[in-house]
Amino acid sequence: MHDTAPRYHRFTQTNKVTPMSSAPLASKTAEIAATYPAPKAATWVARDFRFHTGETLPELKLHYHTVGDPAGESVLILHGTVGAGEGFLTPKFAGELFGPDQALDARRYFLILPDSVGGGKSSKPSDGLRMRFPRFNYDDAVLAQYRLLTEHLGVKHLRMVIGNSMGGMQTWLWAQQYPGFMDIAVPMASLPTAMSGRNWMMRRMIIDAIRNDPAWKNGDYTEQPRGVHTASVFFTIATNGGDIGLHRAAPTRAKADAYLDKLLAAPFAGDANDLLYRWESSRDYDPEPGLDRIRARLLAINSADDERNPLELGVIEEALARIPDAKSLVIPASADTAGHSTTGFAKFWKREIAELLATAPRRS
Repeated sequence: MHDTAPRYHRFTQTNKVTPMSSAPLASKTAEIAATYPAPKAATWVARDFRFHTGETLPELKLHYHTVGDPAGESVLILHGTVGAGEGFLTPKFAGELFGPDQALDARRYFLILPDSVGGGKSSKPSDGLRMRFPRFNYDDAVLAQYRLLTEHLGVKHLRMVIGNSMGGMQTWLWAQQYPGFMDIAVPMASLPTAMSGRNWMMRRMIIDAIRNDPAWKNGDYTEQPRGVHTASVFFTIATNGGDIGLHRAAPTRAKADAYLDKLLAAPFAGDANDLLYRWESSRDYDPEPGLDRIRARLLAINSADDERNPLELGVIEEALARIPDAKSLVIPASADTAGHSTTGFAKFWKREIAELLATAPRRS
């Protein structure tokens, strides 16, 4: 239950991002201070979880954070492939949204930030099963999230589902698999089409780099294969950061070398099997056949310089024409954007979210 005198999380940050961050930005320094109820972390166990393959786990751990009063309107926030729910508890996201009178004021909303299956502190291969862990996909992740909400948290309806990157793709699935469960769906940094093109090719390269590394040993390694770190850095540079952002961070060959050297020298904090499963989980993603089932007020948010989801394909326009009252927000490329990472900065879209929450009808 929500305390009558809650603790609060406070931070102050500048919007300037250092060149070596995962999202290199060079923007004006703007002091941001925000205060919101302290996040609460917990883990729930889903019993006898059945995956789309027919495989089952007697116990599937689902870790999550919540912010705000459970009596408030519920909002589900979904993270990207290599992230976790707590990754949203930053100045660039929570600091722009969760504070008093902000778009997702935690005094009004109950914010739920789960770790997706295979990520964060939820059940994953590195817990012990390694390559014997059931092969999951995004449908399994969405089902696990639905069970967490309905069976454990007692959520009967969501005011909004919002997700970024993988979380955006899962939002497209949420909106069509549980069309009456939410008022608003906001998929970000994602397209409602089958995994294909550069997006899948680059994922395949990470998957193959892991499987083909002699040190991987079919998942039974004693030390992390060295190749997985190199492949991850390659993927990050190839599909993230934006042309303008990377050029500003590395305008000369010497600075580009220094940028790359620092990324390659950083310790690898992940697990090869976990990464293999996470990237492979997108293999059969394809929400296009179910778009006509979407009834939530939908706002698709993308950046014009997103390397993984090129808007020139015209996918968004074709999809939104099939969804009642759906709209698109495209963030123009600039010195302040960061390619695929752009939508992780709430400053670019917080006003539109506030307007959407204020105007979208409640379906419950």
